[in-house]
Amino acid sequence: MKIKGVRWWIIGLIMLITIINYLDRGTLNYMWVANIEYTLTDSFNPSLRVNQATQINEQTYLLTNGQGHEIQVEASRISLKEKNGQTMVINKEGIAYDLGLISTDLSTEEAAKQAKDILGTITIFFMIAYGISQLVSGKMYDKIGTRKGFFVSVLLWGAADAMTSLSRGILSLTTFRMMLGLGEAGPWPGTTKSNAEWFPQKERALAQGLFGAAASLGSIFAPIIILMLYITLGWKLTFVVVGGFGLLWLIPWIIINKKGPKEHPWITDKEKEYILTGQPEIKITNDKGKGWRELLSNKKNWSVILGRFFLDPIWWMFVTYLPLYLADVFKLNIKEVAFSAWVPYVGAMVGSIAGGWMSGFLIRKGKSVDYSRKAAMLLGGFIIIPSIIAAVYSTTSIMAVIFMAFVLGGFQFVMTNIQTIPSDLHSGKSVGSLAGLGGASAVLGTILAILFAQYITNWLLLFSLLAALVPLSLLSIFLTVGKIEQIK
Repeated sequence: MKIKGVRWWIIGLIMLITIINYLDRGTLNYMWVANIEYTLTDSFNPSLRVNQATQINEQTYLLTNGQGHEIQVEASRISLKEKNGQTMVINKEGIAYDLGLISTDLSTEEAAKQAKDILGTITIFFMIAYGISQLVSGKMYDKIGTRKGFFVSVLLWGAADAMTSLSRGILSLTTFRMMLGLGEAGPWPGTTKSNAEWFPQKERALAQGLFGAAASLGSIFAPIIILMLYITLGWKLTFVVVGGFGLLWLIPWIIINKKGPKEHPWITDKEKEYILTGQPEIKITNDKGKGWRELLSNKKNWSVILGRFFLDPIWWMFVTYLPLYLADVFKLNIKEVAFSAWVPYVGAMVGSIAGGWMSGFLIRKGKSVDYSRKAAMLLGGFIIIPSIIAAVYSTTSIMAVIFMAFVLGGFQFVMTNIQTIPSDLHSGKSVGSLAGLGGASAVLGTILAILFAQYITNWLLLFSLLAALVPLSLLSIFLTVGKIEQIK
């Protein structure tokens, strides 16, 4: 049996698991704290099947959700607002409150800061595991191949996300998130390596862009899918359902990704020749794969390491804090967050595809790989900086998320081309290792940014400072890489 375009089936499966990856990592952030609305009534009416609140006395409200679950809340902990001619009681709920991690004695402002700090701390441990995995995964994928590498990664993170439903406190919650991080980092060096194997050089940035677009698409789906599941099933079953998606994906991956393009039984001769003749590194016959020390000793490789160190924190600060930002600054309820938080990632998806397409287009027009990658990265940088400033000064949530779409679009425009550099500099046996080093440095930069964020109580200042990371990233790339070409 022969199938046309096997390489597109491979990247298609990688895109699907990347979407699932972002659903898994978004579970905690979106269910951490949520503004839940209850309609204030004189007496509870079970036939309505909606969230209802009744006032017991001046100090206490009884809140009953659509499934009939009741909680008593002190009046000082809730807020009231008028909506469609009715009085709505707004209560902060979510994992942080269900597990008793937020003190009920704190003021609204103090509780919001505590929620932000605890989430930041858990995320730091997630990122530590994620960074370790970037290093280990890069080596692992180089050693056992992308087929087995993806299997190991997905099995680990899918099980970890499902088991997060068993969390009873901050220790178990952090442990499961670290397990998630150990698994979830794999596809980043893994995809770079897979694209180097399955695509000619002129298509790699596009393939990497499709991968980045899938990450953005996962971020688009995450608030809607996760929060709707949370409203319907609660946070525990949501973890089980979302974690199970990845485990089901393993079945088609093992069936379709049988071998590389040289030996795959379903690939046509025409596609095989097209892929292999378009790979300049295929001419290198004595490549042994470089160790970390050898990679670090060459200045060109530091372009990936430093470039991601400075740029990645922008993405992770949005992924981590966007739901809290929208709920805290614009007072959005859980459904409003669900149908607002996806907007910035539409821009990220467009930027990811456009960034990969642009550099590939320039290469096809006869421009060098060096010129094409750098031109695309510069354009992305020029998009990010003014967009961040406009976003943080927006007075409405609609304008804020629209400008954030330009921020993440510009980010992915740059990142798509940075992530392609390892395959521009090296052959297959070293691509995953350098991509892993870049991923680890990105994690270090993100951890430092999150630690720094805990000392800043002003959202406007926090996001404004992210703009300074863009020129630092671009300068570090251009000053270290020299000409982007295969290292002899």
